[in-house]
Amino acid sequence: MQKNNELIPHLFRTEFSKISSVLSKLFGIEHMEVAEDIASETFLAALETWTYKGIPENPTAWLYTTAKNKARNYFTRNKLFVEKISSELKYSSEHSQEIEIDLSAENITDSLLQMLFAICYPAISAEAQIALSLRILCGFGIDEIASAFLTSKETINKRLVRAREKLRTDHVEIKLPSEVELNDRLETVLTTLYLLFNEGYYSESNEAVLRHELCDEAMRLTTLLLDNNLTNKPQVNALYALMCFHASRFEARKNNHGEIILYNEQDESLWDRALITKGALHLKQASEGNIYSKYHLEASIAYWMTVKSDTKEKWENVLQLHNHLLKIAYSPMAALNRTYALYKANGTEQAIIEAEKLKLENNRFYFLLLAELYKGTDNHRVRTNLEKALKLTKTDAERQTILKKIEVL
Repeated sequence: MQKNNELIPHLFRTEFSKISSVLSKLFGIEHMEVAEDIASETFLAALETWTYKGIPENPTAWLYTTAKNKARNYFTRNKLFVEKISSELKYSSEHSQEIEIDLSAENITDSLLQMLFAICYPAISAEAQIALSLRILCGFGIDEIASAFLTSKETINKRLVRAREKLRTDHVEIKLPSEVELNDRLETVLTTLYLLFNEGYYSESNEAVLRHELCDEAMRLTTLLLDNNLTNKPQVNALYALMCFHASRFEARKNNHGEIILYNEQDESLWDRALITKGALHLKQASEGNIYSKYHLEASIAYWMTVKSDTKEKWENVLQLHNHLLKIAYSPMAALNRTYALYKANGTEQAIIEAEKLKLENNRFYFLLLAELYKGTDNHRVRTNLEKALKLTKTDAERQTILKKIEVL
């Protein structure tokens, strides 16, 4: 029973998206919820059957066969549905109940990639794109998505309903865009994957300062783009390199109590060298061609952060990369990170002047940086800024980290 309880959630995470994507592609995006229902019923059947009869020899094959049978039964029971979509079914035969459902590895990969582009439809919000990606492509439950967004299940449900309706009314097709459209649509897809990764990397959940599962899913979906010749572009490699460099420091980024460990206090021996090497490989591949995106710059910065030595050369390189990044993709967070690089390269005096100009009064990282800049010269300002950061923090682990800093003043 225990093994079953572990296996089904694992398979739900890995196989739900494959089944629902293949069926959605077959039915059309307007019937995406039917595809999801059939995928969900498949796992419910697995839970009921495996509990009493034991786990089959090939659980994945069992799921695929059951999903096919349920889809065919759905066709048989719902004549109206069949009549409505039968003319559009790519693999339909003369008899709808004999419809072919292709769950081959090749079709699954194609369907997942095409679904990724369909979901990242520019006319729906970035938040809705991420929520749909988590639901359809990552197999997340509504509870998990609500937790990731720090919002309620009702809000997520409404967001998903509105997004699905927009895809339906705009007749979005589950397919790769034309070559002419590909670069523009790819940019939207990369933005969604970047935001998904950041949801995990900068988690504000009460339970964790780092959500591995969100980062892992963002990386997995990015590999779908890398594995296809049409979408294996320099900017995709750059984004994947960025993810690898950040992921390489996951184990060093929090302690046994789940509290965050700041960069300069991290144990370098815990950094994942294989991921750093993989990141470097993809950053090299990203340099081929004429495209130079913000992901190139962020990946280059992240690379330097995998070099532990605290040299002037390192921080001057990081500072110059941040200067370039701000010119092509300004964001308050990038400006704040640039100020830290300025501090490391040129000292506190200049960094404090630049930091005070930012006035990010609602950002806890802003006050944490100010506290760091005043350390050793003005304990009152260190305490004041830490207390402001404390009021803004949303995670228990981060709250404990800040309280410890205040206690030692």
